[in-house]
Amino acid sequence: MKKELTGLLNRSLKMRAGLSAGLLSMACISPAALAGGKIEIDDTKWVSVGAGLRAQYESVEDGADNGEDRSNDFAVTNMRLYMAGQIHEYIKFTFNTEKLDGEDVEVLDAIAQFELSPGFNVWAGRMLTPADRIEMSGPFYALSWNQYRQPLYASDQGGEAGRIGRDEGVTVWGKLGKFQYAVGAFDGLEGGANDSDNLLFAGRFAYNFLNMEDNPGYYTSSTYYGGLGNILTAAVSFQTQSDGVGVVGEAGDFTGYTFDVLSETVFDGGNVLTIEGEYKDFDADYTLATPPIAAGDCFCLFDGTSYFATAAFLFGAEVGPGKFQPYVRYVENDPSDAETSDSTEVGLNYVISGHNARLNINYVDGDANASGYAGPDVNALTFGVQIQI
Repeated sequence: MKKELTGLLNRSLKMRAGLSAGLLSMACISPAALAGGKIEIDDTKWVSVGAGLRAQYESVEDGADNGEDRSNDFAVTNMRLYMAGQIHEYIKFTFNTEKLDGEDVEVLDAIAQFELSPGFNVWAGRMLTPADRIEMSGPFYALSWNQYRQPLYASDQGGEAGRIGRDEGVTVWGKLGKFQYAVGAFDGLEGGANDSDNLLFAGRFAYNFLNMEDNPGYYTSSTYYGGLGNILTAAVSFQTQSDGVGVVGEAGDFTGYTFDVLSETVFDGGNVLTIEGEYKDFDADYTLATPPIAAGDCFCLFDGTSYFATAAFLFGAEVGPGKFQPYVRYVENDPSDAETSDSTEVGLNYVISGHNARLNINYVDGDANASGYAGPDVNALTFGVQIQI
């Protein structure tokens, strides 16, 4: 029985590793209203367009096909087109597309936005499910380059329960003083184990102790490069769905919650210290290591705890057109039914225009990955380029 379980776990990890290579480098960005060209029609109507690109070179030790030499791979990890607009004083829309490396163009976001006041707004359509900061910031607004080495929520698992952190549903969000909230209901897992068609419920609640964070809607960023002054924000998020894991006839429930903190301190000369941390706890009745007996195409999730901490320091002095921001990030995943895994990323951002133009070089060492279960012990060197407009 133990041998059969080990074989099943290995096959599941290989499947999830494939997902993480394509999906987990991409999860979430803020809506297109951030940037791009804007066409004003009248006082209350406008349309904006924009685009975003992330490309990288990666070399992995023993990653070549012969299993002995370093691999050498170039990839366009994200290519996005953004469109947003306003058609009424209280009504906006967002429509974004994504082309992943080796895949077709698909709809990323399609949101009808009823924005009635700072304290109460309703979004409906395809959008980010409220979640922890790294999933809400996504690759374009992250602090580190390879941040997806923790277990992720259901909508980042390949399509059965949403895709790229997005799902169809409705979110109510707002800001009340220094308190920010977002709660929503979504499809979550459709079909399979969820033959009762239960909804997935999600929420995020944050308090800004110092300056307010400033993002479109309820989305987040993992650094502001000192542009908003001193920041200290603590947040708790959750997602839950009855019959959210398992197979037809053998359903299980899923509940997860996260506590995350972001601190950004601005010093004289424009130097900025950024610290980001997160603790995540998932409770899944069926996991990669313990699927139901009748396991076929099981939608199984991580069960256990995970945490990470990242520290970065932005030097205020410009060197050429940009500034240097070295950082270090440590991740540890502790599943309830398998061995612990960890990962360390040491990197350097060259920040030219905030999140709109930056270069990155980083080195990752460890066996942690987005499944939450230990994978190959990877030693990888990556050089990345990110641009947006």
